[in-house]
Amino acid sequence: RAMDFVPLIDQLGERGTAIAGGALIGALFGVFAQRSAFCTRSAVLDLTRGRDLKALAVWAAGFAAAVLGVQYLLASGRLDVLETRFFSTAQSLSGALIGGALFGVGMVLARGCVSRLIVLSASGNLRALYTSVVIAVVGLATYSGVLVPARDAIGGLWSTAQLGGNDVLAHAGLGQQAGVVIGAALAIAALLLVVKARPSPWRVVGGIGVGLSVVAGWWFTYTLSLQVFDPIQAESLSYIRPLATTGGLAAAGSDGPGLDQGVLVGTLAGAFAAALLFREFRIAGFSEPGTPSVLRYTLGAALMGFGGILAVGCTIGAGFTGGAVLALSSLLGLAAMIGGAAAADRLIDARPATAAVASRPHALPAE
Repeated sequence: RAMDFVPLIDQLGERGTAIAGGALIGALFGVFAQRSAFCTRSAVLDLTRGRDLKALAVWAAGFAAAVLGVQYLLASGRLDVLETRFFSTAQSLSGALIGGALFGVGMVLARGCVSRLIVLSASGNLRALYTSVVIAVVGLATYSGVLVPARDAIGGLWSTAQLGGNDVLAHAGLGQQAGVVIGAALAIAALLLVVKARPSPWRVVGGIGVGLSVVAGWWFTYTLSLQVFDPIQAESLSYIRPLATTGGLAAAGSDGPGLDQGVLVGTLAGAFAAALLFREFRIAGFSEPGTPSVLRYTLGAALMGFGGILAVGCTIGAGFTGGAVLALSSLLGLAAMIGGAAAADRLIDARPATAAVASRPHALPAE
């Protein structure tokens, strides 16, 4: 039986309930992401640099938890995503691939994906805060401003309409139960990776918590959609769109704060509380030794702002939220982000880092 949100809706209103739920789920994500140091860029660098695979194991645990949890909700009838943006309209595959690749390059230049930068901003990292602001500005320009024509031109090149849909299971001729099997297989693979890499138990729990936050987002918004008067689409966590839409709140015609802003504020609050509680809050600026140029961060942020909106999501919004429902565009976008990040690290950071590692082991401190 679905949870009854009607008493809460009566008290807070429909929009207020969406904000409150988004804030709670965002806060959980913020705590889990802060404690696990969850970051897609770090996971990619584990592969490109042959590191200890701890960040990759944490990421894999989160992704497996998201896919398995959401696919279970779908198979058990507790969630329906047919009317969501992933399946109700054609999705851009060219936007996913090109935008995803640009996002991946930007992720390496800015040394963190969007969700990681937001968590770091709440932990006192002024580089991450600056980068997040630039992402918000470029993201807004791409979402509803001067970059919309470029977004539409690229996004219109190839879409799921040309393939007959965006559902991976449907393309493979499989039923919904197959999604649970896929999720279980990912969970087993993640477990084997965790055993091999041996990250701390707390980091693994945090990674799983990140994935379950995405599951919670899907469950909450779908359940809420069944109980509100004004129709809303089921959705889950995303960070590139909330940054863009928050930046546009002051614009004429804005509908005011909603789920996006709840998620953003909640994530900042959760990460801030975790950083304080575990004594990891520290002011860090561009003046620290070994920090790359502010121009590098600016370029990376611009690429993420444009690429993330073009790909209809960041590593969380597209990769986890869309990936968990096995949307083809999201999985291609996530693959493009990973590929773009790997290529950028090889071309931009790997060779100089290798040459300098012996004499300057801390020359490029990780965000």
